[in-house]
Amino acid sequence: MILDKTSLSDPVEKKIAWARGCHENFGEALLKEERISRLVLDLKAAVYTSRREMALTGVVDICRRCDREEGGSCCGAGLENRYDGWMLLINLLMGVRLPETRAGEKDCFFLSKNGCILTARHVICINYLCERITRLIEPGAIRAMRDMEGREINILFFLHEEMKRVLRRWTRP
Repeated sequence: MILDKTSLSDPVEKKIAWARGCHENFGEALLKEERISRLVLDLKAAVYTSRREMALTGVVDICRRCDREEGGSCCGAGLENRYDGWMLLINLLMGVRLPETRAGEKDCFFLSKNGCILTARHVICINYLCERITRLIEPGAIRAMRDMEGREINILFFLHEEMKRVLRRWTRP
């Protein structure tokens, strides 16, 4: 089987369809690959740790208040364009249900009323901190959070590359 092409410039719906097709055809087999299954488990643990740290430092509360009470959100429409089909496939492998439609007209396609639905996120979504957060959160707490986020980003990179390598090997003509 030849793997269909997807591009970062494709509409998000096309990237989601590509990821779903790959997941349907290769998801089980990918998770049976030892390195991929280990990286998926490592990524789940790293995501849990970094998101717990975000909550403990107060970042989650600051973001929630900004979004709900002040009408602001860093997760605006267009941010989903940074995601490629591979990242969406990783989310499917991690059990995420990708949406069919955008929840809010001004929001990122992956933002729900309870926050981001993605487990594996783009580096900008993991890493971005607004001026308000950097002003309100103590620098030592931000440094500790950054260390945990760095682990998440590293694992995500290796998983992304390993999946590409394996799928391309399986689908070469």
